[in-house]
Amino acid sequence: MGETSFKIMLIIFNVIFIAFIGAIVVFIREYHRKKKAYIEQIKTIDILHKKELLKTQMEIQVQTMKSIGREIHDNVGQKLTLSSLYLQQLVYESKAPEIIDSIKNINIIINESLEDLRHLSKSLTDDTIENNTIFELIENECKKISNLKKCKISFKSDSQIKPVSYRKKSILLRISQEFIQNSIKHASCEKIDISLYENEGKLHLKLQDDGKGFDVENLKTNGIGIKNMKKRTEMIDGIFNLESNIKNGTKLTVVIPI
Repeated sequence: MGETSFKIMLIIFNVIFIAFIGAIVVFIREYHRKKKAYIEQIKTIDILHKKELLKTQMEIQVQTMKSIGREIHDNVGQKLTLSSLYLQQLVYESKAPEIIDSIKNINIIINESLEDLRHLSKSLTDDTIENNTIFELIENECKKISNLKKCKISFKSDSQIKPVSYRKKSILLRISQEFIQNSIKHASCEKIDISLYENEGKLHLKLQDDGKGFDVENLKTNGIGIKNMKKRTEMIDGIFNLESNIKNGTKLTVVIPI
């Protein structure tokens, strides 16, 4: 009877011990699961925070640029115009030839400065991105490059592309400009091909040149331009894929949700 009781107690002890070990294992697994979920949550919050921060920065930047542009036009521009009128009046009133020549030279400088300020004011207050489609923005950029005759550039696009937000248009345009400038300055390319189309609710932007290419893995050589393009793409939930080989050109594909 004593031996039977001992066996029963041993069995009960083993069961309790196994249950205890099992509980510890479950607890550890649950702890790691919750820890992982917490880390993922922190990462998600951080990403959302960065996106909101970028959005806010862009909105502030746009408003600041417009404010500066209006200030240049309304204040600085008006003062220079008034100065130019005063100098013209002095030309009529002065009888000394050397003074007249000096005044005319000063007036020329003021008028050139006024013209530069007008261009700057227009660029800062320009609503081009807001008032045009992404198709029109990239097409206009291609026309500018074609007029420079630096290289041949072709642009193909689906005319039925759905409208995208100002933020996405701005980022896609900046990426296109960055790629084009890099291709012309660093790749010594002769041709750039750009295509833009919509597929399954996503917008695909493809840019390709026939330049000398580079080692994609060597980020030090790539510089901050490519890193900035990648970061911008990620900020609008896009996919960034860069392909390049020495002497075989470079291809960039950006895919974003519409």
